[in-house]
Amino acid sequence: MKGWCDVVRTAVVKTAVVTGAGSGIGRACALGLLADGWTVVLTGRREERLRESAALAEGGDRDRAVVLPADVTDAESVDALFAAVLERWGRLDLLFNNAADVMPYTPTEDVGTADWHRVMDSIATGTFLCSRAAFRIMKAQTPRGGRIINNGAPSAQAPRPDSIAFTAAKHAVAGITRSLSLDGRRHSISCGQIDIGNVTPADRPQPAVRQSDGSLRVEPTMDIRHVVDMVRAMAALPDGVNIQSVLVMPSAMPYVGRG
Repeated sequence: MKGWCDVVRTAVVKTAVVTGAGSGIGRACALGLLADGWTVVLTGRREERLRESAALAEGGDRDRAVVLPADVTDAESVDALFAAVLERWGRLDLLFNNAADVMPYTPTEDVGTADWHRVMDSIATGTFLCSRAAFRIMKAQTPRGGRIINNGAPSAQAPRPDSIAFTAAKHAVAGITRSLSLDGRRHSISCGQIDIGNVTPADRPQPAVRQSDGSLRVEPTMDIRHVVDMVRAMAALPDGVNIQSVLVMPSAMPYVGRG
């Protein structure tokens, strides 16, 4: 998997954790980081899907793909994951907070409490728990510091109808990103966010999406490689340099002036 941000491989082991690495954006970005020479811990709840992701790595890259299942909504599971990372490699250089549970578009008055908590826990609480664990490692290691990349969403700026749980969770991620950026300064920890527009589905036709006027429309999409290239570029930045926030989207996607 090649892109415009290919980096020179070195003998230094650089370790990354990618959550939600069993499918979609997490899988693709994990493979992209492996291609750039990172040792990548692929994590998520379904071990078989994680192993499928690792098996897609090319050649020697597969040797640096490590499967460690964890539930990002569970504090003990998250702490055990990062303890294993620390024990095995002695440091953590990159965390990509990508894991998320979603739900069908649902009118606000019909959203169940259990669905609300499931979406919020997987996105907001999961991002917090993993970032907290990463901070503890990054501030104490030598050399000190590291990088956190959060997967946000355009919905945090311009929500879609009937998406209150997802929208609220992604607003929380935006706040977490800003707090991590501020709190990380004194520890040489950088934090940035990538907001991702419509990605072409890999295994099904693009569905019609609810618009603000109530209509349904099939929107333009982009290839996932553009997302991967941006995450690779953010990960490859030198210490002390950060992309605070970036939106990657199809140019024709109805976002600017949505509605």
